Amino acid sequence: MVSDRVGDFIIRLQNAAAIGKQEATVPYSLHLLAIAQKLKELGFLTNVAVKEEEGSAKKTILVMLAYDARGTAKLRGVKRISKPGRRLYAPHTKVHKVKGGTGARIISSPAGIISDAEARKARVGGEELFEIW
Repeated sequence: MVSDRVGDFIIRLQNAAAIGKQEATVPYSLHLLAIAQKLKELGFLTNVAVKEEEGSAKKTILVMLAYDARGTAKLRGVKRISKPGRRLYAPHTKVHKVKGGTGARIISSPAGIISDAEARKARVGGEELFEIW
């Protein structure tokens, strides 16, 4: 059993991108599904689908990684910020750009899963989950 689902999710994505895989699967949860859909909006993923295994009620999330025209992954790196042992929260005034605006900081807020740009625009803070670039 994994104690840090978000950390496991982003490391699976990073490892899949590093070896050039087109897709990755992760255990299903609504929180991870919302994060995956936000990464799709930001352009790091091309498709997000929920798969149910036949004969059981177990679900998984299938994500397709985005690649550019040269065949390199758009996801180049991730950094976990808030961890299960140390939760980090920030107001909208402390949420800054990642890698000069080429990356994004994913935040879990009362408004749902949002990026750093959306947090600044909506003036909403929350738990800083991770940075992706």
